[in-house]
Amino acid sequence: MKTMATQIFVNLPVKDLNKSIEFFKNLGYSFNPQFTDENATCLIISDTIYVMLLVEPFFKSFTKKAIPDTTQNAQVILALSAESREGVDDLVNKAIAAGATTPNDKQDQGFMYGWGFQDLDGHLWEVMYMDPSAVQQG
Repeated sequence: MKTMATQIFVNLPVKDLNKSIEFFKNLGYSFNPQFTDENATCLIISDTIYVMLLVEPFFKSFTKKAIPDTTQNAQVILALSAESREGVDDLVNKAIAAGATTPNDKQDQGFMYGWGFQDLDGHLWEVMYMDPSAVQQG
């Protein structure tokens, strides 16, 4: 029996859904229209990674907890891998051009390289590349 690969659906609150959609389109991502309406959209990161961008009132319907002010508090850091060091820089530069900020400097540890951005709603995204030969060596 063939099993389906585990998928992840990260749910993030957003203030302005249309601005968030435009922001992530500028990064080269697409959306699943089947799961898009005035309350939410499904951002497609990969075949197994999706981010549900939910307007804040709709997000609140899933939890009794308060939504943290992500301009002041870190809620989560979302880390994505890139195919190369240039891929890291390319995605973060696209994010900056689309209105993101960079809360930290680039991190270059030789075998691992990373840089991140803070999106329009203050969510933290880290993009990293790890040299495959360094991973194999342990």
